[in-house]
Amino acid sequence: MTTKTADYKAFGAEINDLRRQVEAQIGSEDVIHLKRMCALSRGLEITGRLLIHFSPDPVSFSLGVLSLAAHKQLHGSEIGHAVLHGAYDKLPGAEAFGSKNYWWESPIDEESWRQGHNVAHHQYTNVVGKDPDCKYGTIRLNENVPWESANAHQHLQPLLIWPSFSFNMAAHFSGLIDFYLRKPADYDVLPDRKPATVIQAHRKWLRKVVPYYGREYGLFPLLAGPMFWKVALGNWMAEVLRSVYTAATIFTGHVGDETASYPEGTRASSRGEWYAMQVRSANNFEVPPWMSVLCGGLDYQIEHHLFPKWPPDRLRQAAPRVREICERHGIAYRTAGWGTMLGRVFRQLRTLGKRPAIAG
Repeated sequence: MTTKTADYKAFGAEINDLRRQVEAQIGSEDVIHLKRMCALSRGLEITGRLLIHFSPDPVSFSLGVLSLAAHKQLHGSEIGHAVLHGAYDKLPGAEAFGSKNYWWESPIDEESWRQGHNVAHHQYTNVVGKDPDCKYGTIRLNENVPWESANAHQHLQPLLIWPSFSFNMAAHFSGLIDFYLRKPADYDVLPDRKPATVIQAHRKWLRKVVPYYGREYGLFPLLAGPMFWKVALGNWMAEVLRSVYTAATIFTGHVGDETASYPEGTRASSRGEWYAMQVRSANNFEVPPWMSVLCGGLDYQIEHHLFPKWPPDRLRQAAPRVREICERHGIAYRTAGWGTMLGRVFRQLRTLGKRPAIAG
């Protein structure tokens, strides 16, 4: 069922009503949840690093890797992602979690991420020429992006890029992928090729990449002395697990054979239409509550795109009401099990990787 233009006003009004109701409840409970997640995350990190360092057998070593990976995922998504969206900016007791002064424990530069993600991606989701995530490296994620020969086998590229997803995201948001892999006319992040711009992009990238990987593969392994290799291996395995989990979360939320994509110049004519575009550009997937926490609430990607500044728990709270509103107004609300939705991701990657037929 397709929503008529006349329905957007009513749809937008109901989404706005829901926004006001939920935002009136955001407060101390959310700050308490945030601090509990921080304590849990830090506990997982300490446990993981100790087990990796002192593990006498493969079982305890593996538990250490899993614990450290869980810390990285929890810190990156349920905590850091929401913080950098400004979810806690105005809440008493959360002064240490302001979006403009938060040090994200990842290789991604915070300022670059806020510009590329909060501003470009969330305001212009799946609009070519505005959303830098319409193409990721050599992966074509929008049917309106020109096809290139590098796209031919892009459904296999996740096998290469997902294990290093955090590193790749750092290069993506800093603009280095633009500089090294694209033509100037295709730049989505870097505004130009001026030396000062390029130097700044490299500085932002190095600012986070050097201390992050220096700690993971330099400092902590050195503390292990002759067992340097074991700690470096454990840290690398935890990083890979976190990267793959994060990538699977993000791709599932944005890619699918029914996910809407928009050509350059597309603009919503009203707030209600913009809401509808956000719903059509995102996918939810269904996982147990503990996995939802590790996803940072991004299993509710539809709600996140409607309300990007909400704490994750509020996305979970609002989801049944959002679904009901969408279904009543004929806006497609896509949700299924994670396995099903991942299958749709790879199906769409294969479809977009095929050379488009030449008209005429």
